[in-house]
Amino acid sequence: MNVSCSTVDDHAKPSSNTKRQRLRYGDKVIPYRVIFLPKPVSKIAIHVHSNGTVQVDAPDHSPLVDIKQAVQKRARWILKHLDTIEEQQRHILTREYVSGETHFYLGKRYPLKVYRRKDDSVKLLAGRLVIHCQQKTPEYIQPLLMQWYRTRCADVFTRRFMAIADTLTWVDPIAIQWKLLLMRKQWGSCSPKGIIALNPHLVKAPRDCIDYVLLHELAHMREHNHSKRFYQLLDRHMPDWRARKAKLDSLAGLLVNE
Repeated sequence: MNVSCSTVDDHAKPSSNTKRQRLRYGDKVIPYRVIFLPKPVSKIAIHVHSNGTVQVDAPDHSPLVDIKQAVQKRARWILKHLDTIEEQQRHILTREYVSGETHFYLGKRYPLKVYRRKDDSVKLLAGRLVIHCQQKTPEYIQPLLMQWYRTRCADVFTRRFMAIADTLTWVDPIAIQWKLLLMRKQWGSCSPKGIIALNPHLVKAPRDCIDYVLLHELAHMREHNHSKRFYQLLDRHMPDWRARKAKLDSLAGLLVNE
């Protein structure tokens, strides 16, 4: 068993190999999502994500009764972590957007340097995020910084899409359609029409994690579910995708909540 931070749901609707389940433990009810995975997965693994969701990874064709028994066995462990997450959420500090406060970009933390000026701008200079703004208030600075992130997304995601898609036989790099969409629980999604939505917070993650999410969504353009063939695509084109996903999971709470 292991614990990971917030992960990504790739679609609003669960795929055919995903099951929503509930377990009653004393006066508590634990909702959890079961994801059936192909080989090399051979054991049931329970994850408590930083957003308070519980995910169970299970080998293909595992009986639901066996999965429920595994969750039942670890129910106290799950509830302990859920209580910890709830307590942590109460103490999350509100961002003040002042000089010295740090923010992520491409996996690195950069300190803010805020100056009051009559013209607004955000630039990455000499290892700092330098913000010129008309008003030094969180309500004024936060949208400026978020817009800067969105601008960087346009450059970073376009370049990485081109590099990754160039190695795939089923994707025309020039024809990729994507957009930014602020999402609370997802890094990305791919619509049935092949339009990819990406969370702008993703640009705060390390490049190898960004590449994992982009490949994940591009793979859905060929296999629009989490079938065995889908995971075979990931294994073929990014053998270390599981390590990249785990890395992104461990950073998710920091990247989205900052």
